[in-house]
Amino acid sequence: MTLTINYLKESIMKTLTNNTERVEVMALFGYEMTPCQPLSFRRRGDQRETEVTELLRTQVRFVGQVALHVFDVLVGRDKMRLEFNSRDLSWYLTQ
Repeated sequence: MTLTINYLKESIMKTLTNNTERVEVMALFGYEMTPCQPLSFRRRGDQRETEVTELLRTQVRFVGQVALHVFDVLVGRDKMRLEFNSRDLSWYLTQ
């Protein structure tokens, strides 16, 4: 049991830390048909907010029992991906 839990923790951390950056996100919850919509984000150490121009796609991935909510967004003309970890309520910029 402990081995399985440790394996899942390592798997989650590898998924989250592979080219990722933890960010602070301003999001709207319970909005229309989308349960969550990121509006803007701020990188650590940076006081500027980056506005999400458009929400392109959302999906939910499960890593063990942890749901990762994935948001493909446009920031200006740049495509980016934000991920929300439902277990610890943290956000990551992954692209």
